[in-house]
Amino acid sequence: MLFYDKFMTALTHAIQPPSKLLWAAELPRAAWTVMNLPRHKSRLRGEHNGDGRPVMLLPGLIQGERAMKPLQRFLRERGYQAHGWGLGRNFGARTTGAQAEQLITRLETIAATNGPVTLIGVSLGGMMARLVAQRRPDLVREVITISSPFAGSGKATNVWRVFEWATGERLDDPAVAARSAEIAAPLSVPSTAIWSQSDGLVAGEICRDNHGRSIEISSSHLGVQIRPDVFLAVADVLEGH
Repeated sequence: MLFYDKFMTALTHAIQPPSKLLWAAELPRAAWTVMNLPRHKSRLRGEHNGDGRPVMLLPGLIQGERAMKPLQRFLRERGYQAHGWGLGRNFGARTTGAQAEQLITRLETIAATNGPVTLIGVSLGGMMARLVAQRRPDLVREVITISSPFAGSGKATNVWRVFEWATGERLDDPAVAARSAEIAAPLSVPSTAIWSQSDGLVAGEICRDNHGRSIEISSSHLGVQIRPDVFLAVADVLEGH
């Protein structure tokens, strides 16, 4: 409860969302990322040095598993059991269940055979990863978030209205605020936040905290999950734990 009170107090000192200039640059920057991905194939051919641990990839708002396929292939080639989340497009609680029970059921199935799972989530997917880690740390080995605005107000983004439309939830709903505070609270499992100060959709300041590892990159929000430096950052984290 103390953390919730501190979290809600912090929201009164709201961080501003990214500038209109960064917002307008999102699509061109994402397109550049897509066009240049083939140039980095040799850079991404690493050793098969994964330890076979299970990982689950959680997509961002409105995205489905297809958006995570390049990262999934990369991790499989590195020697990890890379699972999709199996829930289709990410519409928040409408997809995972009010208490994330559908996502937890999926994790229980994987963990029963292979042990605790490393969760890798992009944007809203990363926030859901943290929520599950709070509620069922027995199922989670560690959490890696990518451009996930978990550490502040949803109003510090340029997509909060899209969130409300897609999920059917309102940021000012007390239940949503309480869940946000739970997500932002320190985790009992290792965590890493990959974030960008030049993100055009979410403020970089709310994509990290002081309780876990932080890796800064330079990236747009759109397409961040297919950036070579993100691939390599994720691999570095997995190899280090």
